[in-house]
Amino acid sequence: MKLDDATFRLLRRLAPVLDDVLNAGEVEHADQAMDLSSLAQLCSQLFDAYRDHHPGEIAEARLDALESQ
Repeated sequence: MKLDDATFRLLRRLAPVLDDVLNAGEVEHADQAMDLSSLAQLCSQLFDAYRDHHPGEIAEARLDALESQ
C-alpha cells in the first residue's frame, strides 16, 4: 500500500519520538506522550486502510500470530 505524501511526512515526523521512547525505555516528556498518541492514531488509520484493501492477508497474519504464541 503506497502512502500519500502527507501521511508519509507525518509518519517520518513521528518516527523519531518512537525511537526516543524505545531507546530510553520510558516516556520522558509530555510532548512524547502526545506524539505517541498521534502515532497510534495514524497507525490505526493505516491499519484500517490496509485491512480494507487486503483482508485476506490480515486474517492470515492474525492466524500466524496466534499459532506462534
